[in-house]
Amino acid sequence: MLEQKALITPSPNKQKKATKKLNVSLISGIGFTLIIAVLGFILAALPGLNHIGPLACAILLAVVYRQIFGYPEKLRTGIQFSSKKLLRFAIILYGLKLNMIVIFHQGFPLLLRGAITIIFSIVVLMIIAKWLKADFNLSLLLGVGTGICGAAAIAAVSPIIKAKDEDTAMGVGIIALVGTVFSIIYTLIYPFLSIGPMNYGNWVGISLHEIGHVALAAAPAGQDALAHALLAKLTRVFLLIPVCFILMLWMKKKGKTEGEARFEFPWFLIGFIVMSFVGSYIIGNKVLVSQKVMSDIADFTSLMLTMSMTGLGLNISLKELRTKAIRPLIAIIITSFLLSSLTYISL
Repeated sequence: MLEQKALITPSPNKQKKATKKLNVSLISGIGFTLIIAVLGFILAALPGLNHIGPLACAILLAVVYRQIFGYPEKLRTGIQFSSKKLLRFAIILYGLKLNMIVIFHQGFPLLLRGAITIIFSIVVLMIIAKWLKADFNLSLLLGVGTGICGAAAIAAVSPIIKAKDEDTAMGVGIIALVGTVFSIIYTLIYPFLSIGPMNYGNWVGISLHEIGHVALAAAPAGQDALAHALLAKLTRVFLLIPVCFILMLWMKKKGKTEGEARFEFPWFLIGFIVMSFVGSYIIGNKVLVSQKVMSDIADFTSLMLTMSMTGLGLNISLKELRTKAIRPLIAIIITSFLLSSLTYISL
């Protein structure tokens, strides 16, 4: 028996080699996603692509690499670390962007408008998606992203609803594209609208997809418009917390009825909430942090999120993108148009 056990148990040398191989794959894979993420930032700085942003550019580069060279299997461990661990870490740091003091000060009306936007976006997009027979999970991610805060919301929700990596990456890419197009349209039509800067800012903040899109569309109308736009947008970001908990309860109930495995609590969401309170009540009040440090943290967060999107983008095949993304893309375009029109009428 002892001889047999000795044959089964790997030798110390083999274990060391396996561990070394795993560490090399981990470090090399993380480095690989970092390189593509940096290239994504460089690409996003070019004229024309600067409106799309580094996330979408990095995903595009990852997709192109996958189609030409295939999935880099030797780097899988590090790539998966970036797409999963770094993603959760980036979402936690993203909580620093949320100023709860300002949101609580503005009170119930702003939260109500944000809630209506989120409910409308999710419900309408899912109805259209069902009518078009679009993929359920991808459509749900797009609905949440449209209603709340684009890529960050998609990244936060995808582990909760157990979305595939390729669905998450496709969702981020689609929402970056649609949000950019709509924000450019907003800047083009603003001079012809019969509303003041404050109302324009409110409209932008309550209807556009990501914080970057909101800033892009509101900036031409001046600082007052930009301030109102960002405030309205941050209210929707705040509502990411209750939406995540609602989806958690839904998934837990769904798991029980369908006999699935026990639901895993997304602990990174607690980190997001904690960092929101740290950024709102501690930094700047009890602990003084320079604007440069906060800007560096924001850049680091963007880099982490871009690296994670690179890892997700490597899972996309063009064939699946063509067959799976077109119907959800149509659904989000229709939903975004309806959301923009109805929120403008309600001003």
